[in-house]
Amino acid sequence: MAAEPTRVLILGGTGEALALARALEGEPGLDAIYSVAGATRAPRLPALATRRGGFGGTAGLTGYLYRHGIECLVDATHPFAARISANAAEAARAAGIPLLAVQRPGWTPGPGERWQRVADTAAAARALGREPRRVLLTIGRQEVPAFCAAPQHTYIIRCVEPPERAPPCAEPLLQRGPLRYAEERALLHERAVEVLVTKDAGGTATRSKLDAARDCGVAVVMVERPRLPAAAHTVATPAEALGWLRALSNRDDRWADGVYR
Repeated sequence: MAAEPTRVLILGGTGEALALARALEGEPGLDAIYSVAGATRAPRLPALATRRGGFGGTAGLTGYLYRHGIECLVDATHPFAARISANAAEAARAAGIPLLAVQRPGWTPGPGERWQRVADTAAAARALGREPRRVLLTIGRQEVPAFCAAPQHTYIIRCVEPPERAPPCAEPLLQRGPLRYAEERALLHERAVEVLVTKDAGGTATRSKLDAARDCGVAVVMVERPRLPAAAHTVATPAEALGWLRALSNRDDRWADGVYR
C-alpha cells in the first residue's frame, strides 16, 4: 500500500516561497499548505491549500502543526521576518518535526559600489544626515515610520500598499516589483534621487535597483539583516528545497522512537 503523502506547511510571502509552492502543485508524496501572514491584501497565491493571517505566536503555530498533522515546516519567509522565523524554530522543536529554512544569500557590493551598511531603519534615517536630500525608500511600508525622525528629507516611498504613517514630505509610489534595470534607472533620473535606502534582501530579482544606483551615482544605505535562528536544514533556492522535501517524503524511517527524523 502506498505511503501517505508527507504533510508540509510552507511559511511564505517571498518569491522563493511561491516558486516552491507552485513546484509542489500536484507533487506526488507531498501534501503542502501555503501560509501568508496577510500583510498584503492581494498576495500572489499558488494552487495549493492556503491560509492567511498569523498563528498567534509560537504556541499558536505549534498547535496548528499538531492539529493538521504537519510533518515538516518550511520557513521561506522574508530575510527580515525575524520574529516569524524565531516562532517557526521554536514550534518545530516543540512539535518534534524538521524545519527547513529557505534563505537566499545576501548582497555583496561589486566593483564601483560603495554602500553604507546600518543595523536597522532607525540607523538608516540617521545616516541620511542633516542636509535635505531626495531619498528613495524601498524597505516596505511597515518600516516607513522610522523616517519620521528625519522630516527634512523628501521621500519617494515605493511599496505595494500605502504606509499608515510617513514623513511630511513623502510620496507613495505604489508598485509591485521586481522592476527592470531600465525602469529603475529612469526612476532615479526622473526623480533626481540622491540616496537609495534598501534592505539586504538578497537574491537576483531586485538587484537591478542597486545596479541602477551605481550607474547613476546614487548613494546607497543598506539595512543589514537581523540575526535569524539557526536551522538544522538550510537551502538557498526553491529547487534545493524541492529536492530536500522529495528526499524526505521518500524515506521509510521518518518516524523513529516516536520522534520525526
